[in-house]
Amino acid sequence: MYQVLIVMSSLLQKYRKEVIPAMQKKFGVENVMAVPKIDKVVINVGVGKVAKDDKFIGKVEKDLGLLSGQKPVFRKAKQSISGFKLREGMNIGLMVTLRGKRMYDFIDRLVNVALPRSKDFRGIDPKNFDDSGNLNLGIKEHSIFPEIHYESLKDIFGLQITVVTTAGNREQGIELLRLVGFPIKK
Repeated sequence: MYQVLIVMSSLLQKYRKEVIPAMQKKFGVENVMAVPKIDKVVINVGVGKVAKDDKFIGKVEKDLGLLSGQKPVFRKAKQSISGFKLREGMNIGLMVTLRGKRMYDFIDRLVNVALPRSKDFRGIDPKNFDDSGNLNLGIKEHSIFPEIHYESLKDIFGLQITVVTTAGNREQGIELLRLVGFPIKK
């Protein structure tokens, strides 16, 4: 018989061994399956201003693929707006949804490498959490990620990262991500 070797992310191991017991103790949750967890990570890039520049959109698509490890999906305009020179069906953004191993790998790189490299970073403000415990994070430069080679960098674009949790409220979401390792201000 063949043995299957399952390599677990260090972040997933930390969640199972440290975060679950701490969340159970703090919030009085008896069932392990009822403890909040990270459901998915969504990365968005808007290219509305330069929607007609195919070279730039190709560069964004390539870099977003490097960051996430999977191919991004184009988001199209739902309606025409003449003031913005926007036509229905035009590509106005790119999006990637990460789950499972890729999600944990991305979060690990975001928390341990990218955020500390960003300019004037002093922690994530708790105002970035919504009432459901999800984190919305805006990053001005994608060049803070280690996959992007700074020498070949000409165009810099921003990212919007949403970390979706199964937390029932804001307090549980903040505590979950703090225990996972996110640098959240007190």
